[in-house]
Amino acid sequence: MSDGGIDPVDGEPNTESANTLWHGRFASGPAQALLTYTVSLPFDRRLAAYDIAGSRAHVRGLVRVDLLTDADGESVLAALDQVEEEMASDRFVYVDSDEDIHTAVERRVTEIAGDAGARLHTGRSRNDQVATDLRLFVKDQMGDLAQTVVDFISVLHDRAVEAGDAYLPGYTHLQRAQPVLLSHHLLAHAWTFQRDVRRLLAARDAADVSPLGAGALAGSTLPLDPDGVAADLGFSRRFENSLDVVSDRDFVADSLYALTMIGIHLSRIGEEFVLWSSDEFGFVIVDDGYATGSSMMPQKKNPDIAELSRGKSGRLIGNLTGLLATLKGLPLAYNRDLQEDKEPLFDGIDQIRAGLIAVMGMIATASFRTEKMARAADESTAGATDIADFLVRTGMPFRDAHAVVAAVVRQSLDEERSLAAVVAETDNLGPDAAALLAPGVGIKLRTSPGASGPVPVAEQIERHDAALAELRTRVAGL
Repeated sequence: MSDGGIDPVDGEPNTESANTLWHGRFASGPAQALLTYTVSLPFDRRLAAYDIAGSRAHVRGLVRVDLLTDADGESVLAALDQVEEEMASDRFVYVDSDEDIHTAVERRVTEIAGDAGARLHTGRSRNDQVATDLRLFVKDQMGDLAQTVVDFISVLHDRAVEAGDAYLPGYTHLQRAQPVLLSHHLLAHAWTFQRDVRRLLAARDAADVSPLGAGALAGSTLPLDPDGVAADLGFSRRFENSLDVVSDRDFVADSLYALTMIGIHLSRIGEEFVLWSSDEFGFVIVDDGYATGSSMMPQKKNPDIAELSRGKSGRLIGNLTGLLATLKGLPLAYNRDLQEDKEPLFDGIDQIRAGLIAVMGMIATASFRTEKMARAADESTAGATDIADFLVRTGMPFRDAHAVVAAVVRQSLDEERSLAAVVAETDNLGPDAAALLAPGVGIKLRTSPGASGPVPVAEQIERHDAALAELRTRVAGL
């Protein structure tokens, strides 16, 4: 994470850098090109609160094993409190020697606490330090995002309940297939996002390991207390292998995968809203507060949130694949390549949080045009499978029934007559079968568990409500 002295305002490296943490090995200062290429302070400042929290736990651990006196420990902890307050109030002054957020905190603590502050880094490397900061950050962020996704699911659930008996065409290959209840369609997305919550929680659990005490890669000759430090920081466990924990970024990849899947699922909803809000479909009206207009065409109302949810999914996929490509060729243990884990992670978190809030608002305020949905779903060929099932109930093998109905559909198209009229005149079918094609009938026929009929959907709503309540409780307890 060492990135040379950086001006925190404009991000430009300073040509005259003060002493770095590693300056003693070198006869001259770092070149400006090195500082420019290795800059990380502009983005790793986001970890400041976690760096301070980790430093507090480390200090308390040093006191417990008598590597730091009680008095020095209190002095350093007070200095850390002051640094935290200065950063929170934007009074913290960065200087040329602040290579990264870790160096900045340690430098300021030493200025405040003197010799006691110089002992802060005892038994610690920036390798285990930054891994600790990032794991604490991921734990917080994955838990926070899990709550946001639960809120998002709640909106889908509420809209599903509101939908009542409204129905629309279900699609395969973007061709009208069979009618489905609007509530069933919305719940399909809700179940998807429930899986996303579990992925976020799994990524959070993967991050729940304390690296402090691993040092640069091989541990320490000092009598450190990694178990006590882990408990102090709220980690459920400490590392088992020092080489592994300083080089492990699986938890970042897990987080990016969870974020990417959320992005993909937002993209699918976005695609549907783009289609549904078009005049060609006309199934939904996006609220004015969640739409934009045209700078040239005064009649336009554009679903930009839906479109951006599609577009940003590619960005999230890029974040994930970029990190995986970075990790694939790294030998143990720490390599500077690992600096590249933070920007995609930070970006993914920011994009998903903003996307969830925006799409959630779009869905919550949208107006569904249920009459137009019903007219599209009642187009008679959508009930063709129901006619085949009618023949199955008479004892005909399904493959034979499929062929019979396909021929009837072809006949109705060739003769430009309604399917119901042709079915009513067909042997083995007749008026009873034709009645199955009447508006709204097909949706009531779906009675199998998990299906889109009124009875199974009512049961599904109850099951989803219970599953959502379980997730709410689990996330609230983090």
